[in-house]
Amino acid sequence: MISATRPSAVKIARRGLMLVISSPSGAGKSTIAGNLLKEDKGLSLSVSVTTRTRRPSEIDGVHYDFVSVREFERLRDSDALLEWAEVHGNYYGTPREAAEVAMAEGRDMLFDIDWQGAQQLQDKMSADVVSIFVLPPTMAELQSRLHRRAEDTEEVIATRLANSRSEIEHWREYDYIVLNDDLQRAFASVQAIVEAERLRRDRRPGLFDFVNGLLTEEPEL
Repeated sequence: MISATRPSAVKIARRGLMLVISSPSGAGKSTIAGNLLKEDKGLSLSVSVTTRTRRPSEIDGVHYDFVSVREFERLRDSDALLEWAEVHGNYYGTPREAAEVAMAEGRDMLFDIDWQGAQQLQDKMSADVVSIFVLPPTMAELQSRLHRRAEDTEEVIATRLANSRSEIEHWREYDYIVLNDDLQRAFASVQAIVEAERLRRDRRPGLFDFVNGLLTEEPEL
């Protein structure tokens, strides 16, 4: 009896992608992003720098690099940030070097950023960006989620709600729109988007050598 051997996985070189997930505060982007990082070992989080005060549940250097306004301005003015924005009175930015190295090495990076940062990434590295905007089912539910989170003051929650409508206005600028009326379904949609984008021909330069090898291969008789 002849035993069949399972062929080893074929490795095809590709360029990494920048997965951008945005939403108004409370719509679920951070929860979706966190679940994606747990399930998908091919993704790593782009750790942003921010001047915002650290929340009790956050770890410095893991969720964000928390810096002073002066340090942030130094990074911004030295062109060390790929994108930056002021959101709700605080500064956020993406370190340039880590992102550029990851793309060249074929590693995928996840960006949990707002529409301002997404626009800048599109302007500078559009071929690498896959953008997803997460919408809440209703504005009432958005408000409820912000209160259930219980990590912000009433003043901060009011500011986030006031800004949410202008943030939602930018939904047309994104490649994909995911409605988060059910977290499991929304998460599955994001997973499907990632898998499809990884298979795009223009992200896989190694296909040229692979297909040429197929066409020149002489089958064993």
